[in-house]
Amino acid sequence: MSGGEVLQHATTLSLGILLVALLLTVARLIRGPTLADRILALDLLTVLAIGFIAAIAIRTGFSLYLDIAISIGLLGFLSTVALARYLLRQAEKSGANSGEAPR
Repeated sequence: MSGGEVLQHATTLSLGILLVALLLTVARLIRGPTLADRILALDLLTVLAIGFIAAIAIRTGFSLYLDIAISIGLLGFLSTVALARYLLRQAEKSGANSGEAPR
């Protein structure tokens, strides 16, 4: 078995594992139960997308895919920060409405 064949089998296996992880993440995204769980699931979807793109880049040898993966990573980080700030503001509003002292 040559190195190229091993690489093809390894990328096929990694894409299969990533597909299973993607299905489990979509199930968590749908089930919830809280908004924070859904935000984490969306963040994991971003990480899985980067994994898919990296595996395809290795399989095809086309390195432009890695630039796309970096861009998706940056976008995912920024969206996670924005959603976390949204959750923080919602928690502050609900704390102010319930009469608790702000932190």
